Amino acid sequence: MRKLKKTPIQIYLEPEQDKIISVLAKGSGQSKAAIIRSCISSFIASLPLEKDPALDIMNLGASGEKDIAQKHDDYLISLTQSKQ
Repeated sequence: MRKLKKTPIQIYLEPEQDKIISVLAKGSGQSKAAIIRSCISSFIASLPLEKDPALDIMNLGASGEKDIAQKHDDYLISLTQSKQ
């Protein structure tokens, strides 16, 4: 499996945060960076779906038709024929 490229970022931790992350890293055998990435992933996963910006694009092309996935070709043909 190809490893994804990670983006380097510099952050400043509070001393207590650094201590906790160091203890977690040592206890789990993971790097501090891996612990921080895991925390960020957990935080993102905990966000309410209604605040997910990716959901803003849903229904942008809502047609009101219930069978658009099955009959998309038919609908496209009828649209092009009505414009001629």
